[in-house]
Amino acid sequence: MKASAGGYARASSLRNALEMLAASDGNGRVLAGGQSLVAALNLRLSAGDVLIDISRLSELSGVTETQDRLRIGALTSHAEIGRNPLIRQSAPLLSQAVEFIAHAAIRNRGTIGGALAHADPAAEFPACVLALGATLHVECLNGPRDIPVEDFFQDIFETAIEEGEILTGLSVPKAEPGEKQVIVEVARRSGDYALAGVCLVKRADGHRLSLFSVGPKPVLAEGAMTALDQGDIDGAVQALQAEIDPPSDTQASAAYRRHLAGVLLRRAAARIEGGNA
Repeated sequence: MKASAGGYARASSLRNALEMLAASDGNGRVLAGGQSLVAALNLRLSAGDVLIDISRLSELSGVTETQDRLRIGALTSHAEIGRNPLIRQSAPLLSQAVEFIAHAAIRNRGTIGGALAHADPAAEFPACVLALGATLHVECLNGPRDIPVEDFFQDIFETAIEEGEILTGLSVPKAEPGEKQVIVEVARRSGDYALAGVCLVKRADGHRLSLFSVGPKPVLAEGAMTALDQGDIDGAVQALQAEIDPPSDTQASAAYRRHLAGVLLRRAAARIEGGNA
């Protein structure tokens, strides 16, 4: 099946992209790496859209740092996330996640902004930025807007990005001395979407725990986080299994995903406590 698109235009700048998006009467779709959007077009899950190509906007890629945060451009590729020294040192959860994402060709073309805007509940990066407590940066013709990650993911493939806005990047707190970050997941084959996955961050002020592939969006498991802060791993597993509502599909039942989430939480906690995160 071939894609059905209503038109194509390559943006010369962010301002140019925003102007074209505003002029598209709600039919504009932003094309970055294209690893999810083009597949949707080929399956006719999206049709008649005007594709606005931002893939060559260098202003939207790369990693910079301030004293306490990393700023990551939306067009930074998965592969660059995996090898960038600033990310490996200050947000290692993101670089660890790259090892689980699809295959090399996808990682070379796919972008972190595309993954976050697409908001696939089975994808690693949305859960990672939720565990890290990131801030998402969007922009429209009226100016920029910052969105706390807790408000960003709203439902399956739905985010807080409004019509006329483009995700320009994200910022994450830099890891504190002694901070531990780990991601664990189970998939049927290497490169497949996970049946369930866990992102766990341990900071001086407590834990942040998120899950993916267990609901319509990444889940911040607050009850389990409280139990982990108290050193109660059994209580954390019980709380976690009570606060998720995983789906059943051809890959796994809801009961199996709920059980698997508990197993993965124990594995993540053991890695952090064992100093292997």
